[in-house]
Amino acid sequence: MSHAKKLFTNGIATTTNKEGFVAYNRSIEEEYLQLLLTNTFSNTFYANTQELLAQAQSIHQGMVELNPEFMAKALIYARNEGFMRLQPLYGLAVLSGAHPNLFAAVFPQVVRIPSDLADFLTILRAMRRGQGGRAVKRQVAHFLGQTSEYWALKYNGRGRGFSLGDAIATAHPKPVNLQQQALYRYLRGQKSNLALLPQIEALEKLKKATDDNERIRLIQEGKLPYEAVTSAISPTRGIWQTLMKEMPAFALLRHLNTLDRHGVFSRKKNLKYVQKRLTDAQALRKARILPFRFAKAFTEVNHPDLRDTLRKAVDLSFDNLPDLPGRTAIFLDISGSMTGEYLQTGSIFALALYKKTDGSSLFWLFDTLVEDARPSRRDSIMSQAERIHARGGTDTGAPVRRLIETGEKVDQIIMITDEQQNVGSPFYRELLEYRRQINPHAKAFIVDIAPYQSAMVPPEDTNTFYIYGWSDTVLSFIAQSVQGYEGMARHVESLELEDAGFRDAEA
Repeated sequence: MSHAKKLFTNGIATTTNKEGFVAYNRSIEEEYLQLLLTNTFSNTFYANTQELLAQAQSIHQGMVELNPEFMAKALIYARNEGFMRLQPLYGLAVLSGAHPNLFAAVFPQVVRIPSDLADFLTILRAMRRGQGGRAVKRQVAHFLGQTSEYWALKYNGRGRGFSLGDAIATAHPKPVNLQQQALYRYLRGQKSNLALLPQIEALEKLKKATDDNERIRLIQEGKLPYEAVTSAISPTRGIWQTLMKEMPAFALLRHLNTLDRHGVFSRKKNLKYVQKRLTDAQALRKARILPFRFAKAFTEVNHPDLRDTLRKAVDLSFDNLPDLPGRTAIFLDISGSMTGEYLQTGSIFALALYKKTDGSSLFWLFDTLVEDARPSRRDSIMSQAERIHARGGTDTGAPVRRLIETGEKVDQIIMITDEQQNVGSPFYRELLEYRRQINPHAKAFIVDIAPYQSAMVPPEDTNTFYIYGWSDTVLSFIAQSVQGYEGMARHVESLELEDAGFRDAEA
């Protein structure tokens, strides 16, 4: 048996979770998606960073041996639909060593911005791959051909792995004109003609300016991004006020506390400006800000008017999602292992889902006991999420057992959990009993927020769907699945490489 085949059991054998309770191995493809779509490089309740990183390395290597074409599709899916970065970049580095042509075709859709490139090159170096070989250098050089003054100002910070200047020194891209030549020289720290680079010239003048009015003029005329300004000078309240109007929506959200601390919102017009931007539903959809990002900002901001704005913003971020037909049971795991961001994100997701069903659903909380969350369709998602707290152990079978006891007929069961059962009866046993007694056609959706690589349901159960990780496409996926959409792994498998523009030249 090959090394890769030993890594995956393809759903045949059972396994145990971190607490020793029975679980099922998922298919190779599902395990790989789970790896990509959960942040496996972070600490979790049950596994530390070193343990998870070793697991990630093995699974990437196994996938590139067994199914490199699926791997390529999954990397793009995770980067662009799942909004993940590090795992897709790590997988791309592995793919580059095994399938250079497939790597070359996938690269532009995984490495989207200079920070992606910096992390990718850092990963290669950590893997002792040096500069990655000609195939990598060629793609890096092509990417660097897109370098603009804006990129140079925003992404060329040193001390964080590879800068743009480091990448230029590595790949040696050829400038196509004098302006690009000047830009490359500037990024390398060499003398260059700044008259050809007006934005960069404005930044260099900003570093020497001492008068706030002059600084504000340079920021506005040079259209300097906030990252460049804050790295060059210590902004005053007036400068923060200027930067606020240049920030993208996500950056504005992340800097609310800083702006408040510098007194920017003491002027009502500034407060109204931010409130208008963060409650513009169309702009929020375009910015693709995930709901839990608002939740994070909410915990950091003390200004009461801003907190009200964030409550509204969370609700607006779900307005464009599809409705969920039929009757739904929503189960949120509130056991101790869900403490922190898992529970905060899960609570917001569950409450939004409840609102999207327009009341045609149950929303229960469970640990070893089950209780009705008593959700409101009128109260804000954020306010209700604040009242949900973690406690106790985990019995994933408990809420399904309650469905059986009460005789509640639902069309779909959605469970949000890290799957770490440690007491009670297994979810799958209760699910089978529910289907036997009440609704044989009930679908189950397990929103798995943790990277433990085990599952509560065997892959042969075609009416159960696994969703790994968080993104604003999850509700859409569930809605499509209810109407007969294939599972996530099947969906990725069905993507046509040529449609996505990344057919392997060797194929």
